[in-house]
Amino acid sequence: MTTAAPLLPALAARVRAAAHSGSRLCRSCNADADAGADAGVDADAGADTAADTDAATLADRPDGTVVRHGGVVAKAHAPGTDPGALAHRLALAARLPGVLLPPLAPAAPADLHGRLVTCWPYGTPVDPDDPGAAPWEAAGTLLARLHRTPAPAALPLMRGPAKAATALARLRETAPHHLGTAPVLGAWAALPAWARGEADMPDTTTPCHGDFHLGQLVRHPTPDGRWLLIDVDDLGRGVPAWDLARPAAWYACGLLTSDEWTRFLTAYRAAGGPAVPPDGDPWPALDVPARALTAQTAARALTKAAAADRPLDDVERALVDACARMVSVPARTPGS
Repeated sequence: MTTAAPLLPALAARVRAAAHSGSRLCRSCNADADAGADAGVDADAGADTAADTDAATLADRPDGTVVRHGGVVAKAHAPGTDPGALAHRLALAARLPGVLLPPLAPAAPADLHGRLVTCWPYGTPVDPDDPGAAPWEAAGTLLARLHRTPAPAALPLMRGPAKAATALARLRETAPHHLGTAPVLGAWAALPAWARGEADMPDTTTPCHGDFHLGQLVRHPTPDGRWLLIDVDDLGRGVPAWDLARPAAWYACGLLTSDEWTRFLTAYRAAGGPAVPPDGDPWPALDVPARALTAQTAARALTKAAAADRPLDDVERALVDACARMVSVPARTPGS
């Protein structure tokens, strides 16, 4: 599925306009950051040198379209995004410029062909072709700093469990008879109601990213500034262990090495992250969220494989196999 025809050129025009007014915008977005003046100069230079190039589409999915021009990106958020909730998420990003990439000013989302649009400084993403350079320590530290921040009362709930539930619902609709569907649905059904988005989360006081993975990190200013978290669409109050759950699930499935997992967890603990105890076994806190993220990721993989009428690859099979094992092993919880 791609963006409706009128939106993409309008989004490109908006990001070009933002890039060419980059001096005011980029400096204001970094005014409170430690590297404020330097970040503004870098972003301005990016806008100037790219002035004669066209906008490039970085992503075009049902849950968001992202277009870049020079040192600025514009994002059209998912259809139906609540403007009030997004505004509160943007406000928190603007308040935490050393943790989250702050939006460009003005931060209020604009309506463009029925979609809410925000503008951001461009950051250098994690290189998927260099897994050894993945910034696991920076990721753990940033998440710990986010989780230690007092959550504004108006901040919406973190959307992680609701997004996982959507992925499982889509699997039921699109691939009910796939051989991998039954174990994934079984693993999902065994989770507590809060992890399936069907009951209140046990913690609604901690700010969480809600959808952490390495693709949610960029260096800003480019190309080698500090690492920052991006994408506020799922940001909100909730269970902080959810943000550690995807790396935990990858580690449990054999998709993340022991060294990478240890680097991530050690950095999180060293920065005072509250999702797990400061020492000892972290898995009672992580097991339920990790199972939920395993089921969500497996559901998405099965849905894509069924749509393409292709067999599962090795990674996708590992996720489904993990779900099959989860059905027979009770989840661990704090105190168990």
